[in-house]
Amino acid sequence: MCACLLIASAARAQTAVRIDPATGGLGWLTRPYKARSVPPISMANSSRLESLIRSGNLYISAQDVVALALENNIDIEVQRYGALLAREILKRAQGGGILRSVGLGVAQGPQSVSLTGVSVNGSGSTVGTGGNGVNSSGGILTQLGPTIPSLDPTFTYFAQFQHATSPQSNTILTGTTAFLQDSRTYQAQYIQNWVFGLTAQVTYASQHTRVNSQFFNLNPYTTGDVDVQITQNLLQGFGSAVNGRNIRVQKNNLKVTDLQFKQQVITTVSSVLNLYWDLVSFHQDLEARKQALETAKKLLEDNRKQVSLGSLAEIEIVRAESQLYASQQDLTISETNLLQQELVLKNALSRSGVASSSLANVHIVPLDHLVVPDKDEFKPVDDLVGAALERRVEIQQARINLESNHLNLVGIKNSLKPTLQVFAEAANNGLTGQLTPFGVAQGGGAAGLAGGYGTLVSQIARRDFPNYSAGFSLNIPLRNRAAQSDYVTSLIEIRQNELNLQKNENQVRVDVHSAVIGLQQARVRYDAAVKARVLQQQTLDADQRKYALGATTVYQVVQDQRDLANAESSEMQAMANYSHAKITFDQALGTTLEVNHVSLDEAKSGKVAMNSGKAQ
Repeated sequence: MCACLLIASAARAQTAVRIDPATGGLGWLTRPYKARSVPPISMANSSRLESLIRSGNLYISAQDVVALALENNIDIEVQRYGALLAREILKRAQGGGILRSVGLGVAQGPQSVSLTGVSVNGSGSTVGTGGNGVNSSGGILTQLGPTIPSLDPTFTYFAQFQHATSPQSNTILTGTTAFLQDSRTYQAQYIQNWVFGLTAQVTYASQHTRVNSQFFNLNPYTTGDVDVQITQNLLQGFGSAVNGRNIRVQKNNLKVTDLQFKQQVITTVSSVLNLYWDLVSFHQDLEARKQALETAKKLLEDNRKQVSLGSLAEIEIVRAESQLYASQQDLTISETNLLQQELVLKNALSRSGVASSSLANVHIVPLDHLVVPDKDEFKPVDDLVGAALERRVEIQQARINLESNHLNLVGIKNSLKPTLQVFAEAANNGLTGQLTPFGVAQGGGAAGLAGGYGTLVSQIARRDFPNYSAGFSLNIPLRNRAAQSDYVTSLIEIRQNELNLQKNENQVRVDVHSAVIGLQQARVRYDAAVKARVLQQQTLDADQRKYALGATTVYQVVQDQRDLANAESSEMQAMANYSHAKITFDQALGTTLEVNHVSLDEAKSGKVAMNSGKAQ
C-alpha cells in the first residue's frame, strides 16, 4: 500500500502543470544560465472516471459531471498553463524585457447533438465569451513610449593578448626600425539600470605592455584605472511610472489571466451541464418512445384479434401497423440521439475522448431527473443587474485592461518630452613598471612609478591621478509628429475602450433582463407542455374506453397515441429548455460557480473533493 501511494504521488507530481527549476551546475551561481523545463502533458484521466464505471455503464450525477470536467477537460487544462505563462512574462518585464503575447483565448464548450427545444431568443441564449456582444479579452500588450532599459545588472569581462610589429620611419623616437609591442589587456565592467531612469557603470581596466624601444622610462609597464559613470534621465525616460509601466501592466495581466481561467471554467461547466441535462432529457424521451411503441404493438395485436373475429375491417390492421412503424422510427431516432449525446459528453469529460475502447463502449446512465421547481424566486431586477456587473468576468477584465491602457499612456505621453540627460564621471588612474636605464639617465623622475602591480593598485586607491567630468545632453526632436500621433491615437483607443465598457455594461443589463424573461418563458412553456400532456393522456384514455365499447374508430385511437407521444416529447423538450434557461440565468448573473459549488482552487489544481450524488 505504501509503495502504491508513493508511486501515485510521484505520478501526480510528474503530471502537474508546473515549471521545474534548473538542476545541476553550481547551484545559485549557474542557475540563471541553465534552462528550466516544463513536464510533458498528461493524457491520463482522473481516478474518479474509472470509479464511476460499473458493469459497462458510467453512472454520473450533475455533480459528477462538473467534477469530471474540472479534472479532465482539455480546455480547462489549456488555461491552467495561462498562469504560468503570465508569471513568466512578469519575470521578463521585471528584467526590462518587452511584453509578449502568449496563451490562448477562452474556448467555447461542445454543443448537444440536437438543439430542439432550446430557444436562443430568450431562455436559451448564450451568455459569456462571444455571447450577446460581451467579449472576454486577454491582457494588454503595448510597447509604445520610451525604451525600457534592462533592469537586470550586467557583468562584462574582457581580455586581449596582442603582439604588434610596426615599421618605423624615424628611429629617433623609438630607437629601432621595427617597433615591437606585446600587451595583455584586462577589463571588468558592471552596469546597473534603475527603474527611475538612473544608469551606473563601474569599469576597472589594466594593460601590461612590453616594448623593444630603449627610450621608455618604464619597460615593461602597467597602466590601469577605475572609472565610475552615472547618467540620469530628467525628461524622457524619467520616473518609475515610465520605466516600470510594463511591470504594472503585466501584474494587471496576471489578474486578467486568472479571470480568463475563471471564464473558461464557467464556460466549460455551463457547457457540460447543458450536455448532461440534454442527455437526461434524451433518456426520458427514450422511455416515452418505448412506451409508445409498446402501446402501438398492443393496438396492433388487439386489431388483429378483432379482425379475426370479424368486428373490425382489415384496413384497421394497416393503420395500426403504420402507427407501429412510426413509433419504431421515433424510437430509433431517440436511441441514436442518445448515443451521439453520450459521445459528445464523454469527449468533454475525458482527456483522450473516446479514443479509449474502454470508454468508447461505455454507456452513460444519468442519476438525476429533470425537475422543474414549483416556482422561481427572483430578487428585484435592479439588484440582479448590480450583482451581475460586479461578478461578470468580462466586465472585470475590461476594467482591468482599461486601467492598463492608462498605465501605458503615461509612458506614451512621456515620449513627447525632449531627451535630457545629466552625467558625471570620475576615474582614478595608475602607472607602474620596471625602471629602465634610460629612465635612470633622465634623472630618476620616473622612480616614483617603479614597482609591481601592487603599486598600481595603491596609486588608484590613493587617487594619485584623478579625472573628473560632468555635463548634460539635450536632444530636442523638431515637430515631434510621431510622438504626437502615438499619444493621441492611444488616447482615442482609450475613449473607444471606455465606450465599449459602457456598451458591455449595457449588454449585461440586457442579459440579466433576458435571462429573467427567458426563465419565466421556459416555465410557462413547461407548464403548458405538462398540461397538454395530461389532457392528451386523458383524451387517449377516454377514446380507448370508447373504442372498447365501439363508440369510436381505431384511427382516432392511433391519432391520440401519436398526439400523446408528441406531447410527452414536448414536455421533455420543455424541461430541457428550462434547464438551459436556468444555466443561462446563472451565467448572466455570474453565479455559475457558486450555484454548482465549484472552487477555483480545486479547478486550478485539477483535483476536486466532491462526493458523487444528486445535484443540489
